[in-house]
Amino acid sequence: MARKIAVVLFNLGGPDGPDDVQPFLRNLFRDPAIIGAPKPIREALAWFISKTRAPSARKNYELMGGGSPLLPESQKQADALIAELRKSRPEDEFRTFIAMRYWHPFVSEAVEAVKNWDADEIVLLPLYPQFSTSTTGSSLTGWEEAEGPASRTICCYPEESSFISAHADLVRQTWIEAGSPESVRLLFSAHGLPERIVAQGDPYQWQIEQTSAAVARQLPEIDDWQICYQSRVGPLKWIGPSTEESIDQAASDGKGILLTPIAFVSEHIETLVELDDEYGQLAAEKGIETYLRVPALGVHTGYIETLSRLTLDALEGPVGLKPPCGKRICPAGFKKCPNRMEFDV
Repeated sequence: MARKIAVVLFNLGGPDGPDDVQPFLRNLFRDPAIIGAPKPIREALAWFISKTRAPSARKNYELMGGGSPLLPESQKQADALIAELRKSRPEDEFRTFIAMRYWHPFVSEAVEAVKNWDADEIVLLPLYPQFSTSTTGSSLTGWEEAEGPASRTICCYPEESSFISAHADLVRQTWIEAGSPESVRLLFSAHGLPERIVAQGDPYQWQIEQTSAAVARQLPEIDDWQICYQSRVGPLKWIGPSTEESIDQAASDGKGILLTPIAFVSEHIETLVELDDEYGQLAAEKGIETYLRVPALGVHTGYIETLSRLTLDALEGPVGLKPPCGKRICPAGFKKCPNRMEFDV
């Protein structure tokens, strides 16, 4: 008998137009996973930060037509995933639901849509390959707060083979198309986190390291590589080195740069503006002649295959967090790993 299977794709979200920028930022900074202060203080800070940052953020979004491309890019991935799932499991009916954390369609809207469709099975699938309490963890909190139905929840997939191969393929393709320059440093640029979040047991940085090392192993022809972190905001100390520092170091070492967004699977403001424009300009100012930016995974076949396999695997066994007990990938010291929280306490 055919089953109705809902696949909920979690992502950050982004403003649709200029008028949405400030409320989007306010939603972001009022999240306790982002600012851990008591609610009255957090709300005040969210209002202040969103108001002061909105003008510069609007200018950046203007470079992309006034709004974020994240929703249409996520929809392309959703469509590609459905096509792949239907090939693998034609007897079942699949439907994707996009659940954005800080702008429409919100997680609560996705919960309502899934309930109205009356799905037999629900798979929660983050478009964040590496788990963090500030991304996937926050989205799962949103699902619970919106009274989302019981589901099969995919935690992360930082070392899935086809995901790693897709990254390596795009890096190699970008390098070859540029003439295979020899004196380049491969920078794996990921969104940063405050050090205090990692110190509390968040496994994100460790998972970024595993992803990057796995991709590098598939690229022996490019043996100079480094992990760096972008998008720092606020006064707290963040994990490093920063992408700016890594660009400075490459310039000092006489290296060109081949930069890949290792934690972003879609093109959006952090790739199209921050990596392409801001860091590209910085590299030029430092005298770096070769600055190559690898595209985000998007609908690369290997990435869509990863999402499809994760979904199908999640349908096996009981409802709950995937991977099941005994297959946790994070070392036990990362107490914010949801698998550790689920099975070890």
